Amino acid sequence: MARSEEVRFRAGDDELVGTLRLPDVTGRAPWALLLPSWLPRDRDGAWDRLGHPTWFAADDGGRPGLLARLADLLADAGVASFRYDKRGCAASGGSWTEASLFTLIDDARDAIGAMRSRSDLDLRRTGILGHGEGATIALSVSIGDPAISAVTFIGAAARSLRDVWLRGAAVRERTGIDHEHPIVAELDRWCEELLERAERREARMVLTVAHERVVLDLASWEQAIHTPARALATMLHRSVALVHGAHDAWTDPDESLLLAATPGWLAGDGARVEIIADAGHDLAEASETAIAAVAADLARRIVPRALPPVLLAIEDADAG
Repeated sequence: MARSEEVRFRAGDDELVGTLRLPDVTGRAPWALLLPSWLPRDRDGAWDRLGHPTWFAADDGGRPGLLARLADLLADAGVASFRYDKRGCAASGGSWTEASLFTLIDDARDAIGAMRSRSDLDLRRTGILGHGEGATIALSVSIGDPAISAVTFIGAAARSLRDVWLRGAAVRERTGIDHEHPIVAELDRWCEELLERAERREARMVLTVAHERVVLDLASWEQAIHTPARALATMLHRSVALVHGAHDAWTDPDESLLLAATPGWLAGDGARVEIIADAGHDLAEASETAIAAVAADLARRIVPRALPPVLLAIEDADAG
């Protein structure tokens, strides 16, 4: 029977907390790192109602977060997974408002480092899955990590954050999607000024979220504006799958199609693009069958890779 274990790890000066989901297998298990989308999120991929209770509307009692669903289905497929509360969210230390994109990328690298100290995980068989902002982080991490063999992007953005956020804000304003959450409504209200200030490299901007004064560090926004995934994609040579909800109000499905069309970036037979009908950004409307297919596809593509000397030394030390 699959089991879960809480894991704490150091990320810079802070401690982040997550859940390692282990399948019922003999020997070292292949494993995947699961990374959440934009804004404060917990390890399950849900809105961070624990750390930021006034920023989000009450939970409607629906399905668990996307990453929790994937973790269970990966375990059913014999793959371990690690997911953690984003910096400054839920049980993790640090500050979400002060975290830059590059800091979040370093957090993901630190999470991978923590998992590589475990004797129950196979260092040669590693995958990574990123949702929304997590897709950009997964892309950045994978480029520099030769041990990662398979990558899955869900609701990824190909273009600059400026283009993606302005387009998404217009959709959310028109449809009301996610505007029940005060943080989303406030960011969308001020998005043009926020993006302009970030491009001018101003240090911060003050917002009022549910009567709370929030000082937002703009470094992450500025970095995301100038680090579009499409530019990074040419450096990634891995097995890649792209999944998108057909009614995503954060990133339009054509972002995944644009990423898939990036020339020269994929190993093997190219990227598989799956558009899930009637689903939004978090795929909450997607059936268990659809989510199980995403998990099974990632599990299938996690294959052994040759390890660099430093990881061989870690593997030999664990074996000893």
